[in-house]
Amino acid sequence: MFSKILMTLCLALGLGEYILAQGLLDELENEQDSVQQVADATFKGTRLINGHSVETDGEGELNFIISHRFGRINGGAYEFFGLDESNVRLALEYGLTDRLNIGIGRSSFEKVIDGFVKYRLLQQQSGAQEIPLSITAFSSMAINTLRNENPERELQFKSRVDYTYQLLMARKFSSNLSLQLMPTLVHRNLVMTADQDNNLFALGVGGRYKLTKRVALNLEYYYRLNADAEENFYYNPLAIGFDIETGGHVFQLHFTNARSMIEEGFITESTGNFFSGDIHFGFNISRVFQLK
Repeated sequence: MFSKILMTLCLALGLGEYILAQGLLDELENEQDSVQQVADATFKGTRLINGHSVETDGEGELNFIISHRFGRINGGAYEFFGLDESNVRLALEYGLTDRLNIGIGRSSFEKVIDGFVKYRLLQQQSGAQEIPLSITAFSSMAINTLRNENPERELQFKSRVDYTYQLLMARKFSSNLSLQLMPTLVHRNLVMTADQDNNLFALGVGGRYKLTKRVALNLEYYYRLNADAEENFYYNPLAIGFDIETGGHVFQLHFTNARSMIEEGFITESTGNFFSGDIHFGFNISRVFQLK
């Protein structure tokens, strides 16, 4: 009789411990679910390669970017494989808030001055509220300041202006892999021929894969959706490159068939065939200063 009572007590105590442990585990899981986990550093910088990424500068951050694109590598030894020729873009970007950025730049290529506004609409999160993508809206204006070489034809200011509108959508699949989609509209106030549409639609895809703690491989490509009338002149822009993180700097080294470093230019006016060797070496150097 005594042994039966003892066994019953032991079973009751064991069951109680199991129920208590299970309750603690459930509570812990609920707490983990209630904690929001934000996917930060989807890309290392505000540029994927030629174009923008979903990333924005933080509030009070001033980002100074120096970009270079050299001549074509297939120019051979006489052109020092493109290094004898280069164009440069200097740019300043500023974070008005963590979500809202403005920027201005000047390119030696076609002497273009550009400005942009960029706003982060959503940031990828998991937990109590699930947001699968980071989404950033981008809008820019570019002004061609080249001298009018045809004095018989009046060139109005509005004819020098182009606009770009993008929705940047990205997902960080793991600590190593991030992918981005970039539906794009470029509106050109002036086009070369009457057959050309002033509006050029394009769909960009890009991604980043971390090879080591400080080195990542980047890829960027834009398919121009309604470019039939101009396909004999221009090609879809393609770029491949590497991010190298060195403390406060990010070096981006890349190879591309585009010379321009702004959306209005590299999406609509890339004259090189990447697979025929019309490849330009280039780099971006980004330095961030905290002003607030």
